[in-house]
Amino acid sequence: MTRKTLTAALAAAMIGTASLTAAPALAGQISINLTPADADQEKAMRMGLGMYALFNGIKNGGIKQNGSGNAAGLAQNGSGNLGVVHQEGNGHTGTLEQNGIGNACGLFQFGQNTNGHVQQNGNGGTCATLQFGW
Repeated sequence: MTRKTLTAALAAAMIGTASLTAAPALAGQISINLTPADADQEKAMRMGLGMYALFNGIKNGGIKQNGSGNAAGLAQNGSGNLGVVHQEGNGHTGTLEQNGIGNACGLFQFGQNTNGHVQQNGNGGTCATLQFGW
């Protein structure tokens, strides 16, 4: 399975198991924020993020970029957190900040020129943000 296929499968799994809110398209970008609605969805999303991390050699946090002109940051305050920023394409800016214990979150950006900043506070939370730019 290729990395792009795995990323697409992860995104599809998250969309299928989480409540979904979509922001309107602004400046050529659409954002989809995923948060689990119940314990089973939370477990599935956390497992998906964990599989992504395992496949990409990420232990607690990591940044993966394919393209040019991308900028990313990851800050973790606390223990047992898993944070991922993944960028495919050009001109993306993305940050993920986790404050607390045992959180899992991913920011996935595709296309070009997306701008995303996710902050996760508390303990045991799970989330993902998918952004597509053109």
